[in-house]
Order: sequence, then C-alpha cells, then structure tokens
Amino acid sequence: MTELTPLDAAHAAMEADPENDATRLAFYERLGDAELFLLLEEEAAGDQIKPLIFEIPDGDLVLVFDRTERLTAFTGEAAPYAALSGRVVAGLLAGEALGLGLNLDVAPSAFVLPPEGVTWMAQTFEHEPDEVEAQISEIRAPAGLPEALLTALDAKLATAMGLARCAYLVSVTYEGGGTGHMLSFVDAVPGAETALAKAAGEALTFSGIEAGAMDVGFVGAQDDMTERLARVGLRFDLPEPVEMSQMNRAAPGSDPEKPPILK
Repeated sequence: MTELTPLDAAHAAMEADPENDATRLAFYERLGDAELFLLLEEEAAGDQIKPLIFEIPDGDLVLVFDRTERLTAFTGEAAPYAALSGRVVAGLLAGEALGLGLNLDVAPSAFVLPPEGVTWMAQTFEHEPDEVEAQISEIRAPAGLPEALLTALDAKLATAMGLARCAYLVSVTYEGGGTGHMLSFVDAVPGAETALAKAAGEALTFSGIEAGAMDVGFVGAQDDMTERLARVGLRFDLPEPVEMSQMNRAAPGSDPEKPPILK
C-alpha cells in the first residue's frame, strides 16, 4: 500500500466535514493542481490521447490516479496512461458528458465527479484575471486576512516552481483613496505573469472566501518598491526550478500551450 498523498489528506478533510465549503474547495484545488495519470485505451499518438471510458449506471466516466502504482493496482498489469494536471483533464472532459473517477478501488480518496462537476471545475480554473493599472500611495503590513487564504496562497505558490523568486503580500492604499491587499511577485519569469496572477486568483477562489479581492503586482529585485515590500510584507518563497533535464519531456500535456487532444 502506498503512503497517503496530499489528495488523500484533502479528501479525508472534506469527508470529515461535508458541510464545510472551505475543505470542499481545498480538495478541488488539490485535484486541479495535482499530476494525475489518466488511464488510456491505447498508447498516446503524438498529442492525441484516447481515454479508456467506463460505463456505469450513472453515466460514462474516465479514470485518473495520483500515483502510477495505484493505476497499476487497479488494472492489475501495465497499462497506457497520460500524465496530466487535474485542470488539464477537466478542460479536456468539459462538455464531453464524461465523469471523472479518482483512485477508484485503490485508495481512501476514491471519488467520482459527475460531468457537471467536471465542467464547473474546468470553468473555475479557466477564469482569467482582469488587468488594471493603479498608482500606490502607501504600503502597510497585511491585516485582517483569513487564515484560510494564507494557507491557500502558501499551497498554491508551492506549485509555481521557478516562475518567480518570491512574493510579498501587503496592504495598500491607492491614489484616489482605494484600499486593499496586493500580492507582488519579485523577478517573475517573462511570460509567466498571467499564470502567476491566475494562481493568486485561484487561491482566493478556493480559500472559501465568499467575497473579496486581491490585486497582483510584479516588481524586479532591484526596484525601490521591492525594498518597501520586504520591510512590511508577508513573504512567500517559490520553489527553485528543477533541473532542465527533468523538464524536457514530450509527454502529452507537458507543454501548457499545447494541451493534448481527445481522439
């Protein structure tokens, strides 16, 4: 038996308190961020994949596992699969009238998400942040933020490996009188700004906060603003990038700009 995984833990927390929206949303966030192994009918052909579809009384579904050992335990033998993030899987299945079965029969996190749940998940992860510009007149230490949001940010930014050096969360006052909170990324990789802004927005969405907003900014390590942020801000360190040799894989879904195609 494999050790418990982050998805197992998130699922257990959701099951222990099914009326708690925060634990339910945290599970879906982990599901979207996790690398999942989608069981295929045959080996992938380039960027085309053909999931193995199971017919059950409540409708058709495809199966994913958060460990290859669990996939093999389910099939009983070696089987073709595609390694994809949960959000990519949801995006592929949305609108296909297919449900999603997670770790069925092989783990405590066994779970079935119906087609409408798959569509909701895909739409939630697809949300694009709005881009605005505003001048900041004052920066202060963050205050009054729910612990759930700080926990969600910490977990979410841990998945943004190598996209920025770090981030600072601060309270801000804008010229004109508006106030709020801002998460500023330091030395973001060129082109990663949208992905980082989406990650921050997802942390807010999946923290269970019904209303609220958090702006996102980008600064360089040598900027004067960065020194001000470091003095009062709550710092989040992003993981260092892995060796490039580990990232150069041509598996379906490994390039976020070229998602796999269902056959």
